[in-house]
Amino acid sequence: MSEQLAEKLKQHDEKALGQIIEKYSRFAATIIYNTAKGSLAKEDIEEVVADVFVTLWNNAEKVQEGKLKGYICSIAKTRTLNKLKGLNNKTVLNIDDYDPDDDFSIEFEAEKQDMHRELREIITELPHPDKDILIRHYYFDQTVAVISQEMKIKLETVKSKLRRTRKKIKAKLIERSYVL
Repeated sequence: MSEQLAEKLKQHDEKALGQIIEKYSRFAATIIYNTAKGSLAKEDIEEVVADVFVTLWNNAEKVQEGKLKGYICSIAKTRTLNKLKGLNNKTVLNIDDYDPDDDFSIEFEAEKQDMHRELREIITELPHPDKDILIRHYYFDQTVAVISQEMKIKLETVKSKLRRTRKKIKAKLIERSYVL
């Protein structure tokens, strides 16, 4: 199906682009988030996702047969890195944006970013298939039933692996002095 969509895209078929966006926008957003290591705001991620598909549309003739997903991945990484470069040293404080009732805390945000970094480290250290199940469920929003079917693992096994993996992650975060 992807090959057919890619061919229609090369002919500048807008319906094909719509189907590609529907099928791959979550994938592109995940690539962008992971490439940015959590340092982009939701709005920035959405903007980069849109840029990915505009770039795809403008360069449709470059998509090789069977390489659509890889091409989208490549564009997403490149656009994300460009966005990050553009954001560096461009933070401007505007007094009109100040809200004295806002409970924003730089310390809290820094701690949150540290926890996300630690969490990514812990997840990369997990054994397979525990890591795959966790990523599918929490990052790709797959249901337990879908994971069970696609990975050919019993439904109850998937549930128990998720439960055990969450406990392991929680214990490691506590061990690293995070209060949960």
